[in-house]
Amino acid sequence: MSHVGVPRGTARKRRSLALFTTGVLTLPVLAGCSSGNEEAAAPVVPQDVAPAARSQVAEGGTVNWAIDTMPATLNVFQADADSATTRITGALLPTLFPLDVKGRPQLNPDYLESAKVVENEPRQVVLYRLNQQAVWSDGREIGAPDFVAQWRALSGKESSFWTARNAGYERIEKIERGADDLEVKVTFAKPYADWRSLFSPLYPKQVTGSPNAFNDGARSTLKATAGPFRLSGVDKATGSVTLTRNPRWWGSRAKLDSLVFKAVKPQDRTKALTAGKVDIADIDAVAAHRIVQATGSGGAPPAEGPGSELTPAAALRSWAVVHGSDAGAAAKARAARDTKARAATAYATEQNGLRGYVVRKSLEPAYTQLALNGETGPLADDRVRRAVARALDRQALVDTVLKPLGLPAAPLGSHLALVGQPGYKDGSGALGGQDTKEAQALLADAGWTPEGALKKEEGTKAGSEGEKQTDKKKAQDKQAQDKKKAEEQKKAESNKKAEEQKKAESNKKEGDKKADDGKNNGRNDSAARREPSRDDGLYIVGDDNKPGDAEGAVTHVLAPAPIAAVQSAALLRQAGHLGETGTSEDATARITAQDRQPGGAAGAYAPAGTAAPAQAPGSARGPLGKDGKPLSLRFVLPSGPGSESLRSVGDKIAAMLDTIGIRTEMVKVSDESYFRDHVASGDYDLALYSWPATAYPATDDRPIFAKPVPATDGSLLVEQNYTRVGTDHIDQLFDQAAGELDEGSARNLMKQADARIWAAAGSIPLYQRPQLVATDKKLVNVGAFGFGVPQYQDIGFKKPQAAGAPAVPKK
Repeated sequence: MSHVGVPRGTARKRRSLALFTTGVLTLPVLAGCSSGNEEAAAPVVPQDVAPAARSQVAEGGTVNWAIDTMPATLNVFQADADSATTRITGALLPTLFPLDVKGRPQLNPDYLESAKVVENEPRQVVLYRLNQQAVWSDGREIGAPDFVAQWRALSGKESSFWTARNAGYERIEKIERGADDLEVKVTFAKPYADWRSLFSPLYPKQVTGSPNAFNDGARSTLKATAGPFRLSGVDKATGSVTLTRNPRWWGSRAKLDSLVFKAVKPQDRTKALTAGKVDIADIDAVAAHRIVQATGSGGAPPAEGPGSELTPAAALRSWAVVHGSDAGAAAKARAARDTKARAATAYATEQNGLRGYVVRKSLEPAYTQLALNGETGPLADDRVRRAVARALDRQALVDTVLKPLGLPAAPLGSHLALVGQPGYKDGSGALGGQDTKEAQALLADAGWTPEGALKKEEGTKAGSEGEKQTDKKKAQDKQAQDKKKAEEQKKAESNKKAEEQKKAESNKKEGDKKADDGKNNGRNDSAARREPSRDDGLYIVGDDNKPGDAEGAVTHVLAPAPIAAVQSAALLRQAGHLGETGTSEDATARITAQDRQPGGAAGAYAPAGTAAPAQAPGSARGPLGKDGKPLSLRFVLPSGPGSESLRSVGDKIAAMLDTIGIRTEMVKVSDESYFRDHVASGDYDLALYSWPATAYPATDDRPIFAKPVPATDGSLLVEQNYTRVGTDHIDQLFDQAAGELDEGSARNLMKQADARIWAAAGSIPLYQRPQLVATDKKLVNVGAFGFGVPQYQDIGFKKPQAAGAPAVPKK
């Protein structure tokens, strides 16, 4: 399934994907602080592949497998290789160390009898002993010449080879034949911990032996293969790649006669499934829901889709209009009913076609992150990046994606490993968990305050003259405000007197009072009878003749009663005179003089005994700014039909940032341009995209977190670090781990690097992505593989039920 927001064809190829949509994960502890536990503390969601012994799998048949697009090349080491390239070549070429269900590389006995480090000094030497039966489809033995040709093509020493990755190969000093033709001896110039990542897949020397063959010879064909299947044909007209059983395969014979990979766009997968055009397809949550509904309906009419929302009352009204006297309205209603009936019939037909499929669910070996572009703008300041990170409730974001799918959800705690992999540890404590006050303090420390959002007057003069003008303007503003308040108070008193006079006249008619009492004392009596007003419990500072009050005060300011006076500072904060992270000098001056008066501070208005209203959790805070410039970030998201979950997560992130005063400008772009024209080029402040997991973080993840360096032309070389955030220390830790042959020590170095990456706050891991795969109900050993890889020779249709067992009658 296509995944927007995943870099494709990048250095060491990142196993030729980068993804987007959702992710699923089970973790008992996380949510922003380090648990300190290893991966064993967290359960792992297993594969869902309908496992079956080979004896239970029928011989023969063809399976149609949906891929996103036709592969541009069958050479995974080229820049335009993609997930379809990886999927197809997995059935055709040797993988020496495939990953198991926990993401650990395991020796493949189909190709290797052994492989190990036999020397460390003076050079690291790895000795491969090949399976003596391993041959290419042309009959030639797999041997040292194939290793040598691939090393030379990928070493980076010859620019005529158009390679997308060479990590690890550049460390090799030489490759030679061992004691016999079955042994390959690889000597490294520098120690290399991830040597198992090399030569997978292994290409025949016919593909890697020359620049022309490497660059163009494997675009649509392979001169030799060595897997359970061989390449039979590539048909661009029909968008299909056909593999057939390899007669020279020495391992377990493939159960299927053929595998056909068909290009089907993600948005067309449901139609392809209902039409029976594909048997296996990665799907989104909407399609998965439809399959679940179809298989659980038992043939009943669809509970969802066109017409399902029609209530008996609505149906009755529609019938009445159709059979009514208004011919025009009847015709329109009849046409609408016919259109809806056709749509409902088509939907029911599709649902019936989906009943033959089942949804397989697991966790995809990839995670989605929030990327913060630290090259320019506010996010170039690490305090602002950390504030963004501390504002996020990652658990709420994970729940948005995973809970609707019925999958366990917890935030991911590492950039360099997923739960279940060796070396996984929650390192998020290096940054800290969600803390709104801390986020606001970080922004204030970076100079982003409510006062800073106010634009300065043009022509403001510096020095004492400017200050005098400022003070004069403040005095004028205060005088105008006082005058306005006095007028409003006078008007309020006039309205109140009019109301009281009216009530007094009413009382007079009832004989409750004398006319003159109504005129002179109606105010007190009516106040006793009326409902409490919002002014009850308030008094006027300046009217109570308290000692210390200034004489001749002309402005009467409503202030809280003594019991609420202590809340005045908080009220002023609400009004913007105080920021939550500090107090401006002139705000202090305005408060102090009036706070000294008995009874509390003037300028605030509240009923007696009422505490100052606090900002509600999650509510928006006033905008922040610096030097009159508001704090606003461009949040770029894909707009395609397969990215609904990303947009939902993005909206929640924007709301969380709003609570600390950061505004976001949501920019929706096409899926095709999202990564290429925005993420990779740095045209964003915030973005959501995913990286695939790896068993070799020291090699594969280094380009993602490497510190950008200036190029000779003034541009910035970022490798795959699209956040543009990195440090020398992080680079050093990666380099040390890549050369550390002790696995435990290498993992500890990677944990240290992960903590530093968290602290830099360039990318915030959110969740591991879910893997949803629709498969024919009769298929076994295929589905959601998780970390593992398909055993293509074991995929097939389950044998019919044995004779004598209860049979389900055919309809």
